[in-house]
Amino acid sequence: MPLVPGIRHAGIVVATAALLAPFTASAFADAGFQRWIGDFRGTAVARGISPSVYDRAFAGITAPDPAVLEKARFQPEFRDEAWQYIDGRVHERSVATGRQMLRKYGRLLNSIERSTGVDKHIVLAIWSMESDYGEFLKRRDRLHYVPQALATLAYADRRRAKYARGQLIGALKILQSGDVSRDGLMGSWAGAMGHTQFIPTSYIAYAVDGDRDGRRDIWNSVPDALWTAANLLRRNGWQKGQTWGYEVILPPGRKFPGGSMSLSKWASIGVTRANGKPFPRPGQSAELKVLQGRDGPAFLMVKNFFVIKRYNNADKYALAVGMLADQIAGFPGPRKDWKRPFTRLSISESEELQKRLKSAGFYGGEIDGKIGPESRSAILSFQERYGLERDGYASMELLKVLRK
Repeated sequence: MPLVPGIRHAGIVVATAALLAPFTASAFADAGFQRWIGDFRGTAVARGISPSVYDRAFAGITAPDPAVLEKARFQPEFRDEAWQYIDGRVHERSVATGRQMLRKYGRLLNSIERSTGVDKHIVLAIWSMESDYGEFLKRRDRLHYVPQALATLAYADRRRAKYARGQLIGALKILQSGDVSRDGLMGSWAGAMGHTQFIPTSYIAYAVDGDRDGRRDIWNSVPDALWTAANLLRRNGWQKGQTWGYEVILPPGRKFPGGSMSLSKWASIGVTRANGKPFPRPGQSAELKVLQGRDGPAFLMVKNFFVIKRYNNADKYALAVGMLADQIAGFPGPRKDWKRPFTRLSISESEELQKRLKSAGFYGGEIDGKIGPESRSAILSFQERYGLERDGYASMELLKVLRK
């Protein structure tokens, strides 16, 4: 999902109670919000939205979605350390599921790769990153009605108001097109939608009817969603048959220039591939990325890395996509691991940690091995209760304490 602004990087008709219930954020109406909806109606109509579509979209929406504003304060691409972000997304389960999906959708993915030139493993990695291969969409309690979410940002979030107004017009155009029903127009707090999490304007620009049923349904059709993701990358300059970057070894005690140089120039100043092989295209331009300085792995990034960033303008995101794609394809992870202040857990060990925290009364979330804000809060509470260092890390050291 493209990042939203502020974080570097989408008269009211009365309806029946059954229709309103899923979309009403609060039992208490907000008069200011209702005025905003009424005022924006003219803007939407002037941008080509029919009055009936606008009124249907906002039927029963009387208050902002409070969860949207809470989530807007946190985006892990820029808050988590590189190893935290990547550990949570590139692991044995995401790799195994990716290989399973490669077998299940192999014919589809091969067709996408032949037609667009985009590596099928990259498409799978994006699917994993954006919706956990569609699992996120099954949790309707975590989704938001997109027009309400975007109206909330436009009304109450000054930094994102301009972004939200533009995306709201886009969402209403999608509803007007008939590609999705009102009930189905669900997405993230920032308006990203479907299996591959497209904000409305990106959907309008890149959406593909991959299954040829007459609708571009990225919410329910895996072919539509994966074709759409590949189409975005293709249209933004994906280079067929080429990688996203190379893990490299930096010679000690030397400072390196910023910006891009040819791979041959990097090699001439002592930068070598971690696997010892030569660069296959020495004339290709590349940029050095060291997300943890010299303590962590280093990479020379080529064109396709920056194309991935057109999906989400964060180095951590693009690196995670590239690493996950490589491992789904059967290549090993980086030869130099991230430097962490603890011993990393596997997914099954992370699940055990959550179970033990839950049994001890500290954790109330899902047992899924995903260490997010709720898990970290539980860890901090446990550490505080028992006089441990309050670092919030899901570590083997902490798990050993819980086992005792």
